[in-house]
Amino acid sequence: MKPHMSYLQKHPSITRSRVSNFVNDNYQWKDVNIQAVLYDVKASGEPHVQLKVWSAPGQERPTFEHAVKQEFRPAKVGQMFGPSWTTHWFQVHVSIPAQFFGKPVQFLFDSSSEAMVWSAEGEPIMGLTGSNGGERHVDYALTACATANEPERMFYVEIACNGLFGNGDYHEHPQDRDIYYRLNSAELAAPNPDAWALYHDMEVIVDMAKELPQDSPRSWQALTAANDIVNIFEHADPTSINKARSVSDAFFAVTSNPASHQVYAIGNCHIDTAWLWPFAETRRKTARSWSTQLNLMDSFEEYRFTASQAQQFEWLKEDYPSLFKRIQDKAKTGQFVPIGGTWVEMDCNIPSGESLARQFLLGQRFYKQHFGQTCDVFWLPDTFGYSSQLPQIVRLAGAKYFFTQKLSWNNINKFPNTTFWWTGLDGSSVLTHMAPSETYSAQCRPGELINGVKKHKDVAYSNESLYLFGNGDGGGGPLRSMLERLRRMANVDGLPRVKQSHPREFYEHVEKTARELVAWKGELYFELHRGTYTSQSNNKLWNRQSEFLLRDAELLCTVASFGSEDSEFEYPAEELTRLWKLVCLNQFHDVVPGSAINMVYRDSDKMYKDIISSANRIRKEALANVCRSVAGTDLTSSQGLTVVNTTGWMRSDIVAIPASTYANIFSNTSPVQIRASDSAVLVPVTNVAGFGLHSVSAETCSVRAPKHPVHVSKTDKDTYLLENRFVSVTFNASGHIVSFYDKTEGRELVPKDAAANVFELYDDVPLYWDAWDIEIYSLEKYQTLKSAVVLIVEEGPLVASISVRVPISDGSVLTQTISLSEHSPRLDFDCSVDWHENRKCLKVSFTWDIYSDVATYETQFGVVQRPTHRNTTWDMAKFEVCGHKFADLSEFGYGVALLNDCKYGFSTLGNSMSMSLLRAPKAPDEHSDMGHHSFRYAVYPHTGTFSESNVVQEAYQFNVPLLELPITIPPQISSLHKRPFFSVSGARNVVLDTVKRAEDDKTSYIVRLYEAYGGHARALLTSRLPFSSVCKVNLLEEPMDGPGIERLDHSTALKVPFKPFEVVSLLFTL
Repeated sequence: MKPHMSYLQKHPSITRSRVSNFVNDNYQWKDVNIQAVLYDVKASGEPHVQLKVWSAPGQERPTFEHAVKQEFRPAKVGQMFGPSWTTHWFQVHVSIPAQFFGKPVQFLFDSSSEAMVWSAEGEPIMGLTGSNGGERHVDYALTACATANEPERMFYVEIACNGLFGNGDYHEHPQDRDIYYRLNSAELAAPNPDAWALYHDMEVIVDMAKELPQDSPRSWQALTAANDIVNIFEHADPTSINKARSVSDAFFAVTSNPASHQVYAIGNCHIDTAWLWPFAETRRKTARSWSTQLNLMDSFEEYRFTASQAQQFEWLKEDYPSLFKRIQDKAKTGQFVPIGGTWVEMDCNIPSGESLARQFLLGQRFYKQHFGQTCDVFWLPDTFGYSSQLPQIVRLAGAKYFFTQKLSWNNINKFPNTTFWWTGLDGSSVLTHMAPSETYSAQCRPGELINGVKKHKDVAYSNESLYLFGNGDGGGGPLRSMLERLRRMANVDGLPRVKQSHPREFYEHVEKTARELVAWKGELYFELHRGTYTSQSNNKLWNRQSEFLLRDAELLCTVASFGSEDSEFEYPAEELTRLWKLVCLNQFHDVVPGSAINMVYRDSDKMYKDIISSANRIRKEALANVCRSVAGTDLTSSQGLTVVNTTGWMRSDIVAIPASTYANIFSNTSPVQIRASDSAVLVPVTNVAGFGLHSVSAETCSVRAPKHPVHVSKTDKDTYLLENRFVSVTFNASGHIVSFYDKTEGRELVPKDAAANVFELYDDVPLYWDAWDIEIYSLEKYQTLKSAVVLIVEEGPLVASISVRVPISDGSVLTQTISLSEHSPRLDFDCSVDWHENRKCLKVSFTWDIYSDVATYETQFGVVQRPTHRNTTWDMAKFEVCGHKFADLSEFGYGVALLNDCKYGFSTLGNSMSMSLLRAPKAPDEHSDMGHHSFRYAVYPHTGTFSESNVVQEAYQFNVPLLELPITIPPQISSLHKRPFFSVSGARNVVLDTVKRAEDDKTSYIVRLYEAYGGHARALLTSRLPFSSVCKVNLLEEPMDGPGIERLDHSTALKVPFKPFEVVSLLFTL
């Protein structure tokens, strides 16, 4: 027996600790383990390193050209720089001393923050990330081999006073605080390539010994090899390094089984377009991260890196044109892979269907223009749920594959699939893969690969998976050490085989080889981050307003451009595209969901102000042009009025016009009703054609008291009654609805001892993610707000209203005006809230005498039904769900819809519906939602089931008011409202949603429609605008196959077939 033989089999845990200590840099053995020999020599301070600095004023982010012209002052290691979000430019002079001769030389610069190295000529070279942690990257290579007489070098380093993840831990500290960052190092270093190679060998071998099954032969082999290396290594003997490497070489020479799992690896850095940093900082993050990856590509020819979000590429093109050109060159070689197809990695809950379409239209066009091809992989690793219409939208946008991993975060149920067919509302399918490593920021460690195979839920059908690696969220991307480890893991026994490739190669191989993949039908509901349906309420309001404003603007601009042969109206394509880019930018998955820092929302507010102002101006100009012969400019002094209906169906409503305009139109006829709040005159307008104009005149509008007026009264029992010919609604002293009686059907909607319009204040303290989450236990702790002051505001006969003031707390109060008109059973609630709470959630609930196992919620281009019970954990997980303009609860013969103008969080349990109105999270924005809010919702009762109702149309009308246009002469031109611009008939389940000019052809326009209720249809579409031909196109406006569009003889009418929930886009050409 050897006197000093290894007994590692008897004490494996001790040996594992020993070999781990050999590679670690955070233990006391750094002077004797591998860390001791990673650098041969270092030099710092003058004359080797000379530093000067210029600090930009405020939070300015100056260009290179501006910065280098400024006066620089001396700087040194140990200085503090700040405060947060400031920028400091360093001028660096280095002189490589003689002892570096024959060695590679690096400049190690650690500013405790993010930084960018610039050449003296102004070329961005690479990004740096200071401080400690796995993201640390502080080395800039000066030369691969120093000569005896190295020239002095001068370059610049731009530091940003923020970390990779913003301004410190947002869970613990306010993000508006000021932090100062220490310059930890600025030194020259000569790395020892052999020592680094051994270090990377040991990283892989030690991790394999730890992560492989402890009783497996390969785990013992890894532990033995690592232990032998430690025994051979002597930090004072450089020759021991290569002796030790002979052991690791022998270990890696044992290759993987050809039948083992195949991993397709792709580097990425997933830069959030805004989150814990503002948009402006993202513009620099892309340059820092991507320049670093370009340098790595030169060293690792097998390396493949992918980046999504066309917006970030556009920013880079504007700010760093030479860097963008380098990316284009690497894209041609296949090493840099633009991916995703969308403008940003958007939220998929809040944006409208048209917004999702524009994400792809803008993104795919950018990729086609600048990289020569569109993307066939929809890339969305980090968003908070996936709409059931996405498969159809993805296919219509020219893609056919989908990647994500976010559902691995589910906190109730584990999603059952990894590689599968995802089938959407209309039956469209996309091949979908969710990385079994359950991350998009893997670190290239053996344990990740081993666990990825274990967690692959469909390995019986497909023995391969995608593996995304690199530091992400705040950017950074893969490090050299990751690529070194990946090389060693490419084909070694004990691990799955690994190859770096374009994700398309993975999907194509799956298509060819996978056996009987399973399918998942409907939405991919994310069982976490349900609070994002509600957080940052005003941001969601402005998003909704922007979407509808742009819808109106594009419709009217198209009509103005194509409506007559002599039209001189210039379609503002460039400006509309700019506005859509801003809308899509703010739909990034940490902005419109409400999970970014306050600084982001200050920027977003400015963008929405710009969008709304410009879109309003464009809409007004286009509308004036449509009616150019009669258009006036000042509503208060105009002699007449025209209203415009931009929805696709005939509607009646009540408009409010200034008293002076009323007097001009109706002469000496007394108003029927003057609104109390602003003295405007209320006038009923009836039968306004869809996509049509209607002159308001004595001939077209009745100003007599209605035959069936609406009225309001206070009863002896301290209750209030709103009543018209359709419904009577009774409120108690708290403003709760205690009776909602349908007079036509003879039906009471509120059960005995129940109520509707009940405000409930919930404790809202999630487990971890403050702005993101509403947890199920929050439903256990709440209070009903009962104290209220009720007043009569409007007494009819056109509109009757009451006002309800509800104290929420000592610091918060809600006031709502509840109105009923004479022409509709819809009951409207106009709310104003001063909100100053701490981690509370305000909901409004409605209990109806209606019973159904499902409730119906609007989603993009359709609806989704969800359970009203909690039979299973899958049902229970949907205690808070996303809806758009409405949620509906219907049984056979009858239903009630809850409409809204900006709310997205809903819940239906049994016969009780609730809508989340406001939250009060404190991180990452400590001021989230504090202040004033205005929003509207409505209750709309209807006969028939949802599919038999007109809820979709009513919800549109609630969000799209009639437009009012002043005219300069009395409205005598009755032809204005004779023919609508477009009409859809024969299929009430078809909605005409979008009209716009074609992207690449000024003589063509697009009409987009969708089937809204879930049934087949053959719609008759008529266009008043001229056209000679029409064809079906996809969202990129490219011709596509499908059921033919039939044009009726001698007519401008078309027969258009629809499948359930199908989106159809038509290209009309003059």
